[in-house]
Order: sequence, then structure tokens, then C-alpha cells
Amino acid sequence: MSDALPTEVVPIEVETAADFAMATGADESVIADLQQYRSYLEDWNQKMNLVGPSTLDIFWSRHAWDSAQILPLEPQALTWADLGAGAGLPGIVLAILQKNRPGFHIHLVESMAKRCRFLTEVVTALNLPATIHNSRAEDLSLTVDIVTARACAPMTRLLGYAQPYLKRGATALFLKGQDVAAEMEEASKSWTFEAEVLPSFSDARGRIVRVRKLRRGR
Repeated sequence: MSDALPTEVVPIEVETAADFAMATGADESVIADLQQYRSYLEDWNQKMNLVGPSTLDIFWSRHAWDSAQILPLEPQALTWADLGAGAGLPGIVLAILQKNRPGFHIHLVESMAKRCRFLTEVVTALNLPATIHNSRAEDLSLTVDIVTARACAPMTRLLGYAQPYLKRGATALFLKGQDVAAEMEEASKSWTFEAEVLPSFSDARGRIVRVRKLRRGR
């Protein structure tokens, strides 16, 4: 395990749709899809707990930009799996950004049926290159380039969910918070893995963990 923390970076401030377009190069069609996705989140959030209600006011930084920042880390990757997709973060945002890229596809893996209904409505309405799987992540046999997750589980459990994907050649990109060092230390009691901890450009407290090799046991 590599437990070195990254050099601090200054986050890129993204408060509006225009800021997001500047940071990512997103065109008007992408911004329109993200606006529609935000509307779906606001509507469905009244019926179930998808995201913290207060975070919808900072959608562009907290959700859109936080999700989008991982794309440049693996620019050649075409197939992705978002584990514990929940509200569609980062998966829906990635699908919107890569909607017109030939060969791109993302698998949204979610065990709760009602959240899958939300994801299905968004994917259908926006015609996104995504497949929804109402399943536990570790029960699927998917071969992808990248496996990702955000606010899914502590690192020890998350590595268990991701292990089948990494065994088939995937690289992991996990969006994590400020407690990542402690999570990785705890995970190292059950797993042997090679990890690189990268800074977040959306939140100074955030981290992105890239995992390439993983096996159970120390």
C-alpha cells in the first residue's frame, strides 16, 4: 500500500454552469443535460434521500465538478462501472460528458430498486450511454477499464466490492474525503494493494485514490 498524501493543490472554483464549462470544456448540450439532471435530482429528492438537500444549491461544485474531475485521469478509458451509483454520482455526470464519444459506456451498479428507477428515468430521458444494474457490485461479471465509486463505503468494504473488476483488469478511481489515510490504513489490515492518492480539484479536503493491484490478505 502507498499511503503518501498528495501535494496540496488549490481547488478550481466552480460555482455556476459557466464556471463548469470553463473548467471542463463542456458545450451547451452538455450543460443543458446537466441542468435537466439537476432538475431530476431536485424532484426525486423530495421522494427519497438521494443527496443532501443543501448540496443541490451548490450542484456545480459539489456534484458536477467533483464527478467530472476524474475523467482526465484516465483519458483513454471507454468502459466504466460506478459502484453504489445511488443518485448517479459520478456515473451520470460522466455519461453526460462522454455522451457523444464513440464506444463510451458506463455501468451504473445499484442494489436499491427505487434508486435504480431514478437512474433509469434519467438515463432514458437524456439518452445516455449507460446500463443500470439492480445488483450487488460483487455479484456482477463485468469487464471494464475503470471502476469508480463516490460516498459508497469505507475503503475496506469498497475494495471487496471492486475486487472482481480489478481481477479482470480494471483500474479503480475512488472519490474520497479527508479521512482517506485512516481508511487506507484500516484497509491494509485485510488487503494488499497499490494505491496512489491524488488531490481533488473540487474540494481541498477531498482525495482521489487510484488502485491498480489488489489481493486479499497482507
